[in-house]
Amino acid sequence: MKTILAMPLVFIRFLIQSILLALGQIWSNKMRSILTVIGIVIGVAAVITVIAVLSGLKAKVLSDLETFGTNNIYIQPEWPNTGPKKNASWTIIMFRSKQFEGLLENCPSVKRIGLAGWLGTQKVRYAEKSVDGVRLQCVEPEYQQIEKSQPLQGRMFTAIDEMGALPVCRIGVELRNKLNLPKECVGEIITIATRQYRIIGVIEKRPEMAVLGGGGQDRFNVYIPFRTGLKINATPWIYALAESKTTELSEEAQAEMKFFLRKTRGLKPGEPDTFQVESVKSYIDKFSQISAMITLVAASVVSISLIVGGVGIMNIMLVSVSERTREIGLRKAVGARRSAILMQFLIEAIVLCLLGGLLGILLGELIIRGIMQTTPYFNKTYIPFWSIALSFGFAAVVGLCFGFFPAVKAARLDPIEALRHE
Repeated sequence: MKTILAMPLVFIRFLIQSILLALGQIWSNKMRSILTVIGIVIGVAAVITVIAVLSGLKAKVLSDLETFGTNNIYIQPEWPNTGPKKNASWTIIMFRSKQFEGLLENCPSVKRIGLAGWLGTQKVRYAEKSVDGVRLQCVEPEYQQIEKSQPLQGRMFTAIDEMGALPVCRIGVELRNKLNLPKECVGEIITIATRQYRIIGVIEKRPEMAVLGGGGQDRFNVYIPFRTGLKINATPWIYALAESKTTELSEEAQAEMKFFLRKTRGLKPGEPDTFQVESVKSYIDKFSQISAMITLVAASVVSISLIVGGVGIMNIMLVSVSERTREIGLRKAVGARRSAILMQFLIEAIVLCLLGGLLGILLGELIIRGIMQTTPYFNKTYIPFWSIALSFGFAAVVGLCFGFFPAVKAARLDPIEALRHE
């Protein structure tokens, strides 16, 4: 019984002795060991860097998406891929504002909805300065409230602006600077095409996510009240932004709105939708799935360099077995078992790979810091703990696999022949 209980302690002592012996062998052949593990160092550093950069990019994109609100839902007209309306004119596909009347009463999962309209690009002037190609959009007060486009200066549109179709507008910081407007420009008059509008607010810059209907906060956008826009164009390209009551109710809200809009747009059963309803949450889920797949593929490709490093480990271990043949013969002559010789060389190969892995992680950290300093977009780059564990684990597996053949060769040496070796 005591023998059985003592076995773990004996194994641990043997393992520690083998590790110390392996470190001694590595230290006595420092230059050779460094050259041997270069492949492992580069492989681990590459894996760490790729995973960290992709994780940072994912965090950045998800952070930008979440600024739009995870329970926001974008609704826009869209030509179907099949059916009788596949090649219909835009006047048939486009939304009419009356198609959204009564939506809140019939969609209990929807908290609120706001309409917006695309009015094309216009020339904007202030004094002697003008900017061409400015995107003009009209929005309801609810749209900007859902979008949470808080003004840096001034205010948002109100029900009074909307009901009175007042000639007021909100502009972005970059357009303000481009027009050489005063820093405190609320109250100034600008000319859009041939009409004059009073600035009531300056919008903070937000991430540009054109994938979300409406194109996000473009750098040269001007926003006017929705009814004011209808005075310019009675049939603008209308889209909408809705907000579900909770993120968990997002799918129910989408289903309810699809059913409601199919009815108000007169779509028959089986006929494809002539609109698109997408939530920010669905974009986040899709991006998470795609980024996870890209990370897996990229890490797998980069991991090939670790296999190349493993070949180097195997070669140097074979050289080590050849150089230490007499030592192996002597150890066998005094009673060392094959398993002990096998474990010794296996542990030496694994220790070499783990040291290479540690150096690779340090090199990867330096590369990542350099990327963060030179590329502000990757400021959320970080090394996930699982990538460190994966790198160490893979390095150990490489050492085990590529060190096994040399270790077996050492264990099978005949002690008499080994002692005769010169």
